Amino acid sequence: MNAIAQDAASQLEAAARAARAAAGQVARAPRPVKDLALRTAAAALRARQDALLAANAADLAAATGLTAAYTDRLTLTPARVEAMAQGLEEVAALEDPVGRVLAEWQRPNGLVMRRVAQPLGVIGMIFESRPNVTADAAALCLKSGNAVILRGGRESLHSAGAIHACIAEGLRAAGLPEAAVQVAQTADRAFVGAMLKAAGLIDLIIPRGGKGLVTRVQEESRVPVLAHAEGLCHTYVHTAADPAMARSVLANAKMRRTGVCGATETLLIDAACAPTLLPLLVADLAALGCGFRADARARAICPELPAAAEADFATEWLDSMLSVAVVDGVDSALDHIRRFGSEHTEAIITEDATAAAAFLNGLDSAVGMWNASTQFCDGGEFGFGAEIGIATGRLHARGPVGLEQLCTYRYHVLGTGQTRP
Repeated sequence: MNAIAQDAASQLEAAARAARAAAGQVARAPRPVKDLALRTAAAALRARQDALLAANAADLAAATGLTAAYTDRLTLTPARVEAMAQGLEEVAALEDPVGRVLAEWQRPNGLVMRRVAQPLGVIGMIFESRPNVTADAAALCLKSGNAVILRGGRESLHSAGAIHACIAEGLRAAGLPEAAVQVAQTADRAFVGAMLKAAGLIDLIIPRGGKGLVTRVQEESRVPVLAHAEGLCHTYVHTAADPAMARSVLANAKMRRTGVCGATETLLIDAACAPTLLPLLVADLAALGCGFRADARARAICPELPAAAEADFATEWLDSMLSVAVVDGVDSALDHIRRFGSEHTEAIITEDATAAAAFLNGLDSAVGMWNASTQFCDGGEFGFGAEIGIATGRLHARGPVGLEQLCTYRYHVLGTGQTRP
């Protein structure tokens, strides 16, 4: 191990041991204490808004070669600072997930079995450009009784540090250990490597970023991973779609914020309605600055659209670009999604309830939507207050990860003196 890796390993071990000790205190903290920490942190975000924006400006000034969508993810505004503060308060207002009785039953011998929610322990969060992840992850981990070690990207180092200072103020006000929420002071990749090797010190790793980051974490981690894969989301306009609704929903799903994982990346449209509706959808999006990559059937209707290569349908654009394909009904749309999708979020626009049910039931994706923008795939919109990511794997959690998904469970067995024969 070289000196840099050795130093990173030492830093991570010290942080993880402090987090482990803090996790025990946070797990036992009553709800009013945790809520006080969150509300105080929210007040600190508002009070320190100028400092937060200055730190963010330093990050933006230092960043080079970023796309418009990446810059958008990195940027803080007064409205986004307020949204972070509101997110902390919304999490504080939610019921405490720790100690919930998930199930209870009685055996013939009189023993009462209870399955009870408990925190996971120490969570390692690795994320890239979005500084608000610092606040969201801190809030959800704290309320669910976990400690968290956050390692943000180089681009958001100053912003994450300024946000963390507000979280630390909340922890101090509530008498909770500051080690419950830690932000790595380095963007060195060696620290990520140390996190991935920290089995026994970290209980769960959550990567939130691009395909390269998630792939590295999945390949190298010795710690269990809650994966957030690509957001290759589809909106399918069924032949029974209301045209005005289709136009409104698609424009929002694609162009509201192109750099978020819930943005629609591919439009699928039924052949029966494509000749009349597709030109309108294209015109709407083009007016908003969107570009296109279209298959041959779509180009037969809109010849001005650039031709799509097969790889385009497997691309998460995270930008003002949309792949377009014409399909032949629900089964054809589902086949396309299974071939190219990332099992994140898909939507159908239709007035036909039978077609909607067939679509939703036929999906493998974590989230399916009917007559709604894919950009609603967000923890706040689900009522979770915030999210720590969108899980697209098959184990433990799927979709937006909120408080309940950051808990595991144990069993309490209540007896009256029973002995086993």
